[in-house]
Amino acid sequence: MEKKKVILGVVPTKRPFLSMEEAKRQKDAFMAKIRSIKPDAVTIVDIDDICENGILFKPDLAPVVIEKLKAAKCDALFTPFCDFGDEESVARVAAGMMLPTLVWGNRDERPNNSTGRGRDTQCGMFASTKVMARFGVKYSYIWNCSTDSEDFAKGYERFIRVAMVLKTLKSLRVAKIGERPGSFFSVMTNDANLITRFGITCVPVSPFECAQAANKLIEDKDPVLAEYTKDLLKRFDTETMQEADVEKAAALKLAIENIMRARGCEVGAFECWSAFPRVYGSCPCVVLGDMADCGLPLSCETDVNGAITLAILQAANLYEESPFLADLTIRNPENDDSELLWHCGPFPYSLKADASKASLVRGQEQFELKQGHLTIARFDDLNGEYTLFCGEGDTTTGPETTGTYVYFKADNWKRWEEKLMFGPYIHHVGGVYGDYLPVLREVARYLGIHFDNAHEQGIYSL
Repeated sequence: MEKKKVILGVVPTKRPFLSMEEAKRQKDAFMAKIRSIKPDAVTIVDIDDICENGILFKPDLAPVVIEKLKAAKCDALFTPFCDFGDEESVARVAAGMMLPTLVWGNRDERPNNSTGRGRDTQCGMFASTKVMARFGVKYSYIWNCSTDSEDFAKGYERFIRVAMVLKTLKSLRVAKIGERPGSFFSVMTNDANLITRFGITCVPVSPFECAQAANKLIEDKDPVLAEYTKDLLKRFDTETMQEADVEKAAALKLAIENIMRARGCEVGAFECWSAFPRVYGSCPCVVLGDMADCGLPLSCETDVNGAITLAILQAANLYEESPFLADLTIRNPENDDSELLWHCGPFPYSLKADASKASLVRGQEQFELKQGHLTIARFDDLNGEYTLFCGEGDTTTGPETTGTYVYFKADNWKRWEEKLMFGPYIHHVGGVYGDYLPVLREVARYLGIHFDNAHEQGIYSL
């Protein structure tokens, strides 16, 4: 999977008459810390070449700082306070960039006393954030904690994940491969609203085009196709399929991947069982699983909001592991607070449990996902209003079934079920391994949409 980076502009600030020596000590400490956190996901742009010791305290330098950050194409801004800071400088840069902005300052070690003045960091952040708000800046905040604390490291990393999601959605192109199945009114979306509200573009792709491109790969005896077909035969038990059918599945995956990359699409909504058996002669769900593992996840049944959910989860995960789209199917017969997350065979192979045998049956994968902690989410809309549902929990065991699946244990499944029934949701949810609820809550705040926390009671059932 291709890794992406957030370009982060870091603009430390100080108050002009407070100690430069102390401010530099603070700056050196937090810069060393942030450079050690997810360095493969962040490119840091500093202002060392513009301001004394790389710390902004002169408002007249704000335009020069803005010019540098814009030239670097920053995706987000971090303003660490070395002391009280300079509120005009901070607000001018933040307002000039209008990017997701993080505010934080190291906890003051002592109050003012007869031998010297303290830094008054917390005091300055109260003042500066009011000014930022006046300028219309939307910002995130890590509470006034020490540089070497877990709270700071966790808060900074979460902000990077938030910035990655917002960067992804800002220019997201969704390959809409076909139309919704005729009876699936539940997956309807308003493409125009997605462009207007979020800048998300749906790109129409004909299933016939995909089928023709796949058939051409087979006819041309494409060497990449031959290699990929061998890979599928090696990873899966395919005794119920002819090798030619495995090759058809492989060809369709390569064809769709080529089309999506050519059109700049990061995710797709796939008209699967209602289109491809007719236009291509098979419905190879393995395509969806392997597309997720190469960083281009597809949702089933032309579920555009499901595809956007996958984009959100993949970005929150910093492209480190594949997300998956599951049906909410049945409650676990062996556990009242557990639900079966299932689909007929499109989950990413990379998430397979080591002990689970992987089979291909009619192009559909058959295996169980690994155990772990999951974030479950759903981006959806109703009557022009958008909502992001999210909750966390651990996987658990349950009766074996067909297709691809895993059992999920909620803290209180009755509350989750009530939320999902009364909210603007359908039977599809996205899943990703990890704990990203705080990240998605902050994403929803930046997007100006409702965040629906699965761990808080909504409308009650009877």
